[in-house]
Amino acid sequence: MELPVVVGVDGSDGSLEALDWAAREAERSSRELRVVYAPEWGRYESYEPRAAADDRPAETVTSDSVIAVAMARVHRLAPEVKVAAASMPDEPVSVLLSEGDSASMLVVGSRGRGPITGMLLGSVSLAVAARARCPVAVVRGPAPLDAGADAPVVLAVGETAASDAAARFAYEQAQRRGVPLLAVRAWRSPAPDMVFGHGELSYDPVEVAKASHQRADMFLDRTLRVIGEDYPSVRARRDAVEGPAHQMLVQAAEGAALLVVGAQRRSGTVVGLQLGRVNHAVLHHSPCPVVVVPDTR
Repeated sequence: MELPVVVGVDGSDGSLEALDWAAREAERSSRELRVVYAPEWGRYESYEPRAAADDRPAETVTSDSVIAVAMARVHRLAPEVKVAAASMPDEPVSVLLSEGDSASMLVVGSRGRGPITGMLLGSVSLAVAARARCPVAVVRGPAPLDAGADAPVVLAVGETAASDAAARFAYEQAQRRGVPLLAVRAWRSPAPDMVFGHGELSYDPVEVAKASHQRADMFLDRTLRVIGEDYPSVRARRDAVEGPAHQMLVQAAEGAALLVVGAQRRSGTVVGLQLGRVNHAVLHHSPCPVVVVPDTR
C-alpha cells in the first residue's frame, strides 16, 4: 500500500505554504494527502486560538476552521489528489511523529518569529525533523511551488549510510520533477596539529588540500556511481567545494527546487536533537525547502 504524504497545519501562513507544497508533492507522487491538526499546537508555539463565535470552545472552532480552509485549499490547488484530514487531541510533536510512522513523508512549515523571522525555525518543525523516522520536508518561505526546469535538487553528500538514503531520495525527487541533480560535498584542509599531532613531520598545505579535495571527490564518485546507476534519466552533476559545509550547502540551495540532507538516527531510547550541526544550520538558513532523510537501520 502506498503510504500518504502527511502535512501538519495550524492556520499560520507558514503551514499554508507547507500545505501547498505537500499537495504538489502528493500530486507528483500519486499519493494520498493527509492533513493533520493538533489543537494543542497553539500552546506549543505561543499561538492563541481566536475566540469562538458561538458556544463551542475556541479550540473546537479553530480546529474546524483550520481543517476547512486546508481542505478547500488542496481541492483548489490539486483537485486530483485524494485528501483526508484529522484533528488529533494531543501536542503536535507527538502527533506528527506518530503519523510519520505510517507516512511516506512528513511536511511542516517553518514558524519563525521576531525581527529575523525568515532565519528561524519553530520548535515543532525542529523537533519533528530531528526525530521522525520518515523523510521530513521543512518548507521555508513563500517560494514558487514549481521552481522551474533548471532548478536542481541539491544533495548533501556525506559518509554514512544516511547519505545513501538521502541520495536515493534526492534522485527520486529529481526524476519525478524532471530536473537535474546537484551533488555537493564540502571539504576543508585540516590544521597541521590535526594531521600530525604535535610531532615534527613537515606540513605541505598544498598537498594536504589536494588530499582533502580528492577525498571529497571520492565520496561524490561513489554516490553518483552506486546510486545514480539506478536513475539513468537524471542529469547529475557534482561539486566538491572548499568551505564550511553548512555555508556551501546554503549557497548551493540558492534557486534550487529542494535541498536533501541525510540524518543518522540514534538507536535505543535516546531522544533529543539528532540532526548534527550542518543539518541544524541548513534548516534555519536554507533559501529553499529542506528534506531531512533519516537512516533508521
